[in-house]
Amino acid sequence: MPWLWILVGALVLLLLLAVYGYNRLVRLRNEVDTGWANIDVQLQRRADLIPNLVEAVRGYAAHERGVFEEVTRARAALQRASTPGSAADANEGLTAAIGRLFAVAEAYPELQASKNFLELQNDLTDTEDKISAARRYYNATVMRFNTSVQSIPWLLIAKPLGFREREFFSAQGDTAVPEVSFPGRASA
Repeated sequence: MPWLWILVGALVLLLLLAVYGYNRLVRLRNEVDTGWANIDVQLQRRADLIPNLVEAVRGYAAHERGVFEEVTRARAALQRASTPGSAADANEGLTAAIGRLFAVAEAYPELQASKNFLELQNDLTDTEDKISAARRYYNATVMRFNTSVQSIPWLLIAKPLGFREREFFSAQGDTAVPEVSFPGRASA
């Protein structure tokens, strides 16, 4: 008869462990979702700043149509991105396009002195910092979640209950700011 109590105790312990594991995976999944929502909010904020920035530069450099179109296309690609990987790729494209837009702006001292342009530039820098912070948080939670989904004993609970690894949000290529120079101008 004592073996029956030992068996019941072991089953209860396994059940408690399974409940704990499931709840832990749900909490981690929710943290990942929250992290992605934070990135999405900041990417949207950044995308909302872009039209104002383009218009400010366009007022001074209307002949730079190709740069404006590139920024507009990159912004639209970012807004269409639906996964962390596609958003990271689109974000890189937008960063490069904004770099070229700022390179155009450097050719216009009046624009550089414009209060509106400086405020937009500061807002964009602040948003970039917030995107970086949100990316670090998201990637840390994805790492914890993926580690749990891949590790025993949680692996035994995760796979049957539909918990799958999540994708990181990371820069794919060279993260250095692109250097842009115009013919006839010395680069800084």
